[in-house]
Amino acid sequence: MKKLLLLFLLFTASLIAQNKVKVDLSNPNATIHTHLYFLNSGSYEPEKAAAVIYGYDSMEAEEIAVKLKKIMEAKGLKVDFSKVPTNRMYSDTTTTKEGHQYVLFPSKMPEIYLEKIEDNWYYSKETSGKVKELYQSMYPWYMVKLQQIMPDVGHRTLFNIELWQYFGLLILIIISTGLFYVLRKIVYFILNKTQHLIINISNDEIKSSLKKLTRPVVLLMLMAFVKKTLPSLLLHIDVSNFLFLAINIMVIVFWIYVFLKLVQVLMSVYGKYAESTVSKLDDQLVPVLRNFLLGLVIFIGILKLLTLFGVDPVTVIAGASIGGIAIALASQDTVKNFIGTIMIFVDKPFHIGDWIEAGTVVGTVETVGFRSTTVRAADTTIFQIPNSQLSEMVVNNKGLRSFRRYTTNLGIRYDTPPELIEAFVQGIRSIIELEPSTRTEQFNVEFVGFSDSSLSILLNVYFVNLDWNSEQSSKHILHMKILKLASSLGVGFAFPSSTLMIEQFLDKKGVEIDYNTDEKRIQQILDSINVKQEDEKN
Repeated sequence: MKKLLLLFLLFTASLIAQNKVKVDLSNPNATIHTHLYFLNSGSYEPEKAAAVIYGYDSMEAEEIAVKLKKIMEAKGLKVDFSKVPTNRMYSDTTTTKEGHQYVLFPSKMPEIYLEKIEDNWYYSKETSGKVKELYQSMYPWYMVKLQQIMPDVGHRTLFNIELWQYFGLLILIIISTGLFYVLRKIVYFILNKTQHLIINISNDEIKSSLKKLTRPVVLLMLMAFVKKTLPSLLLHIDVSNFLFLAINIMVIVFWIYVFLKLVQVLMSVYGKYAESTVSKLDDQLVPVLRNFLLGLVIFIGILKLLTLFGVDPVTVIAGASIGGIAIALASQDTVKNFIGTIMIFVDKPFHIGDWIEAGTVVGTVETVGFRSTTVRAADTTIFQIPNSQLSEMVVNNKGLRSFRRYTTNLGIRYDTPPELIEAFVQGIRSIIELEPSTRTEQFNVEFVGFSDSSLSILLNVYFVNLDWNSEQSSKHILHMKILKLASSLGVGFAFPSSTLMIEQFLDKKGVEIDYNTDEKRIQQILDSINVKQEDEKN
């Protein structure tokens, strides 16, 4: 009697447990739970699962519900019921669909979604209409037939994978390996031809980068092939979920690698172009731009990886934006300097190697970095100027001058005869006209005034060599020729002095210099300037 009573209680409890789960279409969570629950092995009732399909007869609705579940399993799509809304009036604002809808897998399979029809939630008509097409693309007829004729030994499982599925995975690996070696040569040939058609630049660095780029491109193609073929093996949902997660991670890693190599190829091409230009500032831009692009690729790749582990892309982007704002506020000077760097590269107020004056700093520009610009002064001192300040300074770029101007006053003695002054001026003009390091179209050599201790002759000349060292060398040559001219003519240079008048004293006379003003002698000296200059050229 006790045993009968115990059996009756167990039977009643089982009936109560079965009756607890009913068909419920009141909200998205309940509809999906009804669909999947009544297709599980322990609670398999396809006629109840068919209730989630709208607009079809019972037999066809059962077929659609079963195939829809198999599609999810083949793609490794597991429903996280904690994230499925229970609101009867839920509306997905992240999609462009109108009305009340819920998309199960927005990024992986957006074509599977629910919609509210009257007071209940069903799989959408669009989803139901695509199920057969999706099922046929994932489960080819020959794979279904193979599964049906497979002997019982082939259906034995090991780690949720049947033996025939292990054999299928092995064949898939062998085919992928063969395709890898074939596609690698084809892809490299296409990339190389494309590179020649676009830029037609060939060097060892670019060839090496293209070879490294070929491998991940081929692997991406193989990953697409595997993702297309893998569902046909009818793997368990846990196995499919694990394999697809691993494949998606590899795909993102390969894409990161592709873009990193692509950046290197583009920077190699740009580096060759920068070397061919006169400006050296674009040469400095190459490493700065390379580092920026590499960092951007890695940052976006990490954000994409986070989405694979269930992180909402909108949340990731919003978090990255908020984090970027926080970092920007915490490092305002760094951001200012970076913006200043961009302005320097855009405006190009100077080039690498230019001699500039920026505030109190005078020197040669050596490097332009993300944060600061390095200027080396004439005494080899290094100045680090923040780019935010440099972009706002008045920069006198002497490296962009067409000529180097040199101006000085030559002071000769007051007692120099007018004939020698005129000859001295004419001689200097001839020297400048014949000197290759000076600009002959524009210069000035004039007797301009009377100083306290000398007669002033203005010397205003332009040197064609822009380099500072060349300018000093040109000055030396010019000065030496002027001194030799003055020595030949007998012209003396004055120096600050005071003269005491003693002419009124008896037997006292002032010191007199015997100037030779013979016209023939002066003309011979002036003519000899041309002869000497011609000899120096030869």
